[in-house]
Amino acid sequence: MTGVVDEGLGNSSYLVELGDGGALIVDPERDPRPYLAELEQRNLRVRFVVETHLHADFVSGSRELVALGADLWAPAGAELEYRHRPLGDGEELDLGGLTLRVIATPGHTPEHLSYLVYDGSSPIALFSGGTLMAGGAARTDLLTPDQTEPLARAAYRSIRDQLLTLPDEVAIYPTHGSGSFCSVVSGTERTTTIGNEKKSNPLLAGSPDEDTFVRRLLAGYGTYPPYFLELREVNRKGPRVLGPTLAPLPRLSVTEFEQALAGGVELIDVRSAEAFASGHIPGALSNPWRDSFSTWLGWLVSRETPLVFVTDVTVDDQDLAWAALTVGFENLMGVLAGGMEMWAEASRPVSRIEIATDPSDIDVATVIDVRQKAEYDDGHHPAAVHIELGSISASATELPPGDLLVHCGHGERAMTAASLLARAGHENVTVFQGGYELLARSVAGS
Repeated sequence: MTGVVDEGLGNSSYLVELGDGGALIVDPERDPRPYLAELEQRNLRVRFVVETHLHADFVSGSRELVALGADLWAPAGAELEYRHRPLGDGEELDLGGLTLRVIATPGHTPEHLSYLVYDGSSPIALFSGGTLMAGGAARTDLLTPDQTEPLARAAYRSIRDQLLTLPDEVAIYPTHGSGSFCSVVSGTERTTTIGNEKKSNPLLAGSPDEDTFVRRLLAGYGTYPPYFLELREVNRKGPRVLGPTLAPLPRLSVTEFEQALAGGVELIDVRSAEAFASGHIPGALSNPWRDSFSTWLGWLVSRETPLVFVTDVTVDDQDLAWAALTVGFENLMGVLAGGMEMWAEASRPVSRIEIATDPSDIDVATVIDVRQKAEYDDGHHPAAVHIELGSISASATELPPGDLLVHCGHGERAMTAASLLARAGHENVTVFQGGYELLARSVAGS
C-alpha cells in the first residue's frame, strides 16, 4: 500500500499492488504524474481506479487514468456521466489474490462508499474516504443546509454499524485528513486502525449516542472555499482529459499581458511574499507558491475567471498549471515573459508593500489577524480585528482609514490579504512576518 499525499489539500490517494503486475488506485487527484511515477518505479500498470465519493475539494483524476487503460469503479449513487462500473453495498470484486468488498457508508456524502480489502478470508485494509479518519470524520455540510444534520446522523450510523464492527487490527486508509477543509480532525496522522479510533477518536469518546456524536461533529465545522460547492458536479459530469504532459503555458509579452489585463483576467503573482512586497503589478493578487496555493486560489478567485501569472525561476510551469487545474480552473491564459524584470524594464507601473519583522518598529492604528477562526481561538493579539483571509475582500470597505497591519502565522496569507486590501483602496498596509505572540510584545493594545 503506497500513499500519495497532497499536503496542501490535506488528502491522500492510494496505490495497491496486485498480483499480476497491475495496480489499483483509490481517489486519485487530477494531476496523474505522481501515480505514473509510482507505477513506473514499481514496474506496474494501472488496472483499476476506485472512487469513494464525489469529491468537493479537488477535480478527480480518474478519467486521466482511464484514458491510460484503467477500469473505473464508482458509487452507483454518484450517477457519473462517463464510462464506469457503478457499485453498490455488498458487492465483491476480485483483484487477483485480493478481494474488494463494497460497504455503503453515507454521511460525508449521500453516495459515499468505503472499500474493505480481504486477503483470503481476513480483512486487512479499509479505504474509508471521508467516513472515518485518524482522529475525526469528514464534514456533512457541503451539499445543502437541510442535509447537514441528516448526513451527520447517517455518518454516525455508518461508523457505528459498518466500520467499528470490523476487527481492531484492520488498517484504515482515509482520503481526507489533517489540513483538509473537508475534515474535522485532531492530530496529524494520515492512517490509523479500527482499534485506534475506538480508543482515541474525539468524536467517539465515551461511546457517544447519536445526538452527542452529531453535536461534536457539527461543532468542528469552520469555513470552506466556495469552489467546494461546485466540484461535485464537475466530477459527476466528468472533467476533460488532459493527458500526463500539458502544453507549455503561453509566454506573454508586456503588451500582450496588458491587453489580457484590460480584458478582465485575474492576475496571480506566485512569487514569494518578499518578492511581491519589493515590487509587483498594481492590482495583482499575491498567492505565494506553496502547498496551499491551490486552496487559496480556489477560495479567492472564481473558477470561471481567466488567469494570468507572474512567476519566477522557482516555480515550474507544469506544476503551476496542474495546481490550478486540480481545483477546476480551465482557462489559463499565460505567464508574463521575463517576469517583473521585463515589466520594470518596460517602464510599467510598480507597486510595493511594506514588510515588518521587528515589532518594536510598529505603530499602527489597526491590527488585522487573517488566520482561520480555530487558529485565532487558540490565541491572538488582544487588540486584533479578526477577519479570515477568505472574507477580507468583503470586509475591506468596513475597515477604518489609516495604517493597517496584517498578520497570519508566517506571512504568506497576510501578503495575500494585503494585496486584496491594496486593491480595495487601502494605501498604507504593512505585513508583519511573525506570529501574534511576537507582535503582542510591542504593538499598542498588548
